[in-house]
Amino acid sequence: MPELPDIEVYLDALREFVVGTPLQRVVVRSPSLMRTVDPPLAAVEGRLVEGVRRIGKRLVFDVAGGVSIVIHLMIAGRLHWKKPGVKPAGKNDLAAFAFEHGTLMLTEASTKKRATLHVVRTEEAVAAFSRGGLDVLTADLDAFRAVLKRENHTLKRTLTDPRLFDGIGNAYSDEILHAACLAPTTWSTRLDEEGVVRLYEATRAVLVGGLETLRKQRKGFPEKVTAFRPEFAVHGKYKIPCPRCQTPVQRIAYADNETNYCPTCQTGGKLLADRSFSRLLRDDWPKTLDELEALKERQRQGG
Repeated sequence: MPELPDIEVYLDALREFVVGTPLQRVVVRSPSLMRTVDPPLAAVEGRLVEGVRRIGKRLVFDVAGGVSIVIHLMIAGRLHWKKPGVKPAGKNDLAAFAFEHGTLMLTEASTKKRATLHVVRTEEAVAAFSRGGLDVLTADLDAFRAVLKRENHTLKRTLTDPRLFDGIGNAYSDEILHAACLAPTTWSTRLDEEGVVRLYEATRAVLVGGLETLRKQRKGFPEKVTAFRPEFAVHGKYKIPCPRCQTPVQRIAYADNETNYCPTCQTGGKLLADRSFSRLLRDDWPKTLDELEALKERQRQGG
């Protein structure tokens, strides 16, 4: 899922490519994408795109006449810049936004079509899409601490809860917790003050650093928005050595997501139980890296 740095880079490009130009036509190919009927899509056609902005992980296109388009890309949604006149034709093409000088194509590379598009008339309707999460790029330590301690959840869940923190998802939460040397399973209300400060500084540093990296790498419209980046320390790096200590990165898999972490840097050498494997191994689930290696050796020997 595109997260705060990815969305901000999309906004950088959209300000260059579409702001200040008329949106000629919108062609929606996937019925599941449209989540509103009033006002209709025709209400934005032929009107100037006056600005673009972000609400959490949503992209907002402000169109002349007080109408706004609100897009949530969800996990697999992406934006692409095509030649003028291109229409949605591929199996992943959901919608095309036609401009005189090019076409903005919305795609979703998933069989589960979760991306959404709303057209709304008022600023109050746009504001209703906000989940209320704290913008950590502008928040001070006191505000960060208050939100962190508001509810008792694991740090992983807390960071990715849009009601608590704004724009952080699965990938950057892994990177933040690794940078802060904190276990993803640590309870938010039990984190001491030193840990709170470390997490606050790591959150800001990772998000700002990620945004700066993406801006330096961008040439034209960003076409390779991905949650798996070579500069990441742990996210998507299962079994790859941690860049800080060289310990193989471990993971906890659940549903469609996984949490990646370094057991040496973040959990004091303890392996966090993966639910799927824990059900199979029960009491034999390894607790440390040494036990994990011993288990693998027994499996190799067939015993």
